[in-house]
Amino acid sequence: MSTEPETTENSGPEVPDTGAEGADEATAAAESAGAAAGTEAEGGAGTGEAGAGDGEVTAGAGEDGEAGAGDGEVTGGAGEGGEGDAADLSEAEAELLAQRIERERIERRKAEKKTPIESGTKLSGKAADLLAAVRAVESGQKPPETVFSEPPAPRRPAPEPVRRPQPVPAEAAGGPAAPSAPPAEAVAAVREVLAAGGAPETLAAQAAAVLGEGAPEALRQDPWQLLRVPGVRPEHADSFARALLGPECSPDDERRGRAVTVWLLEQAALAGHTALELPALTTALGRQGVPEAEEAVQSAIAEGEALVFQDALEEPGRPAAAPAGEGDEDEDGEAERPVRVLVGLERYALAEESLADALARVVNSLPKEEASARWESAAAAASGSAAELIRAVAGHGLVLHTGGEAARAEPAALLAAARALGLRAVAACHTADGRRRFAGLLGVAESAVPALAAEVEAPAAPADAPARDTASDAVVTVSGLLSGAEGPGRDAEGALALDLLVVLDAPQLDVESAALLVESVPDGARLVLSGDPAVLWSAGPGRVFADLLAARVCPQVASRTPDPGPLGELVSGIGIGELNQVEAPGKELVIVPVRDAGEAVHRTVQLVADSVPRALGIPPEQTVVITPGHGGAAGTRALNAALKERLNPGPGRFGGFDPGDRIAYSPAPGRTVPGRVVKADADGLHLTCAGGPVVVPRERVEQSVRHGWALTAHQAVGARWPAAVVVLPGDAAQALSRPWVYTAFGRADRHLSVVHGVEQALPRAVAEVPAKPRTTRLPLLLRTQVPAAA
Repeated sequence: MSTEPETTENSGPEVPDTGAEGADEATAAAESAGAAAGTEAEGGAGTGEAGAGDGEVTAGAGEDGEAGAGDGEVTGGAGEGGEGDAADLSEAEAELLAQRIERERIERRKAEKKTPIESGTKLSGKAADLLAAVRAVESGQKPPETVFSEPPAPRRPAPEPVRRPQPVPAEAAGGPAAPSAPPAEAVAAVREVLAAGGAPETLAAQAAAVLGEGAPEALRQDPWQLLRVPGVRPEHADSFARALLGPECSPDDERRGRAVTVWLLEQAALAGHTALELPALTTALGRQGVPEAEEAVQSAIAEGEALVFQDALEEPGRPAAAPAGEGDEDEDGEAERPVRVLVGLERYALAEESLADALARVVNSLPKEEASARWESAAAAASGSAAELIRAVAGHGLVLHTGGEAARAEPAALLAAARALGLRAVAACHTADGRRRFAGLLGVAESAVPALAAEVEAPAAPADAPARDTASDAVVTVSGLLSGAEGPGRDAEGALALDLLVVLDAPQLDVESAALLVESVPDGARLVLSGDPAVLWSAGPGRVFADLLAARVCPQVASRTPDPGPLGELVSGIGIGELNQVEAPGKELVIVPVRDAGEAVHRTVQLVADSVPRALGIPPEQTVVITPGHGGAAGTRALNAALKERLNPGPGRFGGFDPGDRIAYSPAPGRTVPGRVVKADADGLHLTCAGGPVVVPRERVEQSVRHGWALTAHQAVGARWPAAVVVLPGDAAQALSRPWVYTAFGRADRHLSVVHGVEQALPRAVAEVPAKPRTTRLPLLLRTQVPAAA
């Protein structure tokens, strides 16, 4: 297939576009980095949209910042960087053969270091040895050599996720501040080392920023540290190491095994996993030419670069696991449960554990004697699912709410009722467009409950309390709330100064942003997570909303409000796996069949620039184009080039951009902000995004800004347009899944055109291709801290 994954441009000269070699997701980090077709990588607008949203992963240093491969929406093509895989494999085999004598010497050295292991636990086999290794690490000793001596259990291989370079966040309104650039002297020193090793000198600034002050010396001592730089793959680091180390460089070098282990765990995170099962990780290491995979994992654990976990597996018919020390059986171990051994990076492990702790605190901190009379009055004034949601929030600290676009009126009614009761209530949305739309719903809801506060006894406000904010002030973006640019601010203890937080678009929360958000909720406050579980998952690692729904640790309110009209009927059917024919008397839905990608591009431009404006009065700037990938003959790059030529032709004087160009800006991995180019000067590229000015430094334009007439589905999630044109060229059939189709078709408010070239692949994807799984630990962590809700 020719369709590339939704990835970004090359990270530098001579560095292949790794985005094209992507992996499918879920178990993806378990397989070879160059084997699978590219994934959609949609998450932000810059280089690699982080995260793993639903498999849409990015690559290279440049475009939509979609690093997070969420659902692993594979576009199918082998991509730009995959041609050399077979040759690389042959070279690795030859090198392994040439180093046989050296490996035998290392084997003898390892045999001399082997010592007996006492697990000190009732576990047996690998689990017992692994526990002994963890204890040895904690005591400062080297882990026992036999920890991973047992061969991994056979399992079906899955493609390994490719590394997607992530952009350095640029400063933007409501977004994170840009990190300070490394000193020029440090960059120059790193550039010298890179030149000595034959690596692209353009990586110097990134390497200096990632590796810190001692970057030059770190690279000389361990050339494989270059793998920490986004966009660098093992074959690149191997070439760099051979140039620096000469004959001392070998595939079984402990430094190489450790670095590749960490690199694979990073790929898993980009594919959406917070950890990998041990057999999957060792299999991936073997595919990367690491001869002693178990020892490589052991070394990474010993150096503190990875963490290991043993999670008890649930068995049908068995009661829930008892707390440690309870229910122990005799020595024959009848009470022992099977476990799965997981390995993950510290940042995601800690984020997941912090999130579970914070959720347990929110669930348990709401006062039991909380007066419910006021809430009951508010519920009585509402109806249907909105009343059910208000009653659930009245008695619980954490509530989940599910539903489509029309169901957003229910959390709006909740927020209006809470504000009428005198509570400090705030709603946070994933995008600025979502904030605008929800503020409108809140205004309508508040107009329906003007007298509620007078009917019930609301708590008296402090004398120095600020005036009650407006509906628009009560709705913020998640990024703005976390950064402090929006919202109520924080109290003396650092918690958000609020009584109720409603988070819309909850499926877009990854573990890190969710942990930051929930940890900021004060004791005694209420938290509502609301979203559509059928859309693509977060661009970053984890699947927080889905895990919470599965864990059933709090009340769940499923909306009974259907999305209206033909488009609502169509999208609702897709959500349950049915692609139904719907009547569209007002031209709400148009199917445009095409034979090839070239015709798909031509018809898309025709629809946006001519047909939709003429027939429906919707101007081109209110129409979005959505396609499965960035590359290929009908990817976002090709479509944006054609749309620019028609709608805003120009020479692209400013890094390919001209004033008036429609852009997609990624201030951070996983975030996409639509906007337009205003001008360019010595300070950088001036944009207007979400109603505010943004200046992107020249050195970051290639990484974080791309044209935005055409987007990927993960870039578009959380926003809606009056019209949407979804392009499905024939070579994109493998990229389709039910969440992708649901998300793409659901971006249209009034009109949807489908440029259709995949024939039966579309209904097949809707009926048979669900969201791909992600390996996470949150459900288990929640079960051990929060009892299941009735």
